[in-house]
Amino acid sequence: MADGHVKHHDYHLVSPSPWPFIASVSAFLLALGFIAGMHHYGYLWLIPGALGVLYTMFGWWRDVIIEGREGFHTRVVQLHLRYGMILFIASEVMFFVAWFWAFFNTSLFVGQANETARLAVTGGMWPPKGIESLDPWNLPLLNTLLLLTSGTTITWAHHALLHNNRRGLKAGLALTIVLGIIFSCVQAYEYLHVGFHFSGNIFGATFFMATGFHGFHVIVGTIFLIVCLVRAQNGGFTPEHHFGFEAAAWYWHFVDVVWLFLFASIYVWGSAGVAATAG
Repeated sequence: MADGHVKHHDYHLVSPSPWPFIASVSAFLLALGFIAGMHHYGYLWLIPGALGVLYTMFGWWRDVIIEGREGFHTRVVQLHLRYGMILFIASEVMFFVAWFWAFFNTSLFVGQANETARLAVTGGMWPPKGIESLDPWNLPLLNTLLLLTSGTTITWAHHALLHNNRRGLKAGLALTIVLGIIFSCVQAYEYLHVGFHFSGNIFGATFFMATGFHGFHVIVGTIFLIVCLVRAQNGGFTPEHHFGFEAAAWYWHFVDVVWLFLFASIYVWGSAGVAATAG
């Protein structure tokens, strides 16, 4: 009878968990909160949904960490965790593709059917008339250098971990976190001094949606790295088992690459002042 309970495979059969149900209810309340706010009923409904989502994130990921410590993350399980992270990043890539599509579709392809409306919005040129775009070689360039440097420091931390260099791991993580915080502060300063608004023009809408969501991802990535640093301080991660750190590093490199596209297209190309052409 005892042999019937012995595991003869490398997979981990997760114990019954409340997190999928709590996550679903919280996401539903969060969506209701946004809808209520958009219909001027107030955003107070967002609070229970947001708290539920945060509670789910903390509890579910805590359980995953505990499973790893207890030896349930075999090589097969780690491989599938990596597949999951790759699919998540791929979905994030498509999310940003939508904002790049909106930006280039508005600035390049006018089209005969909507040419009159598009010219009314853009004034026949890009950036639209009356919009003073940002100098890409000022704060945007600084932020580019910050993120490129942070990509180097997180890679240093990864290599230190693989060689069991705990001091290098912590130093690399700490530097990356500092660079991420500085990036967010610079972007906040840029937003406070930008010469256009989110509403009233298509340039501002596409600019703030693309760069704003990227800034949000930087904040999320910074929190991700802070959690990794706390875990490293408490003795977490080994050269053989460190998927949590690896996932954070992948996410941070994704943030780096997206920013390079943002800098080249929205800041550099978008500030060049090209005439809108009819398709």
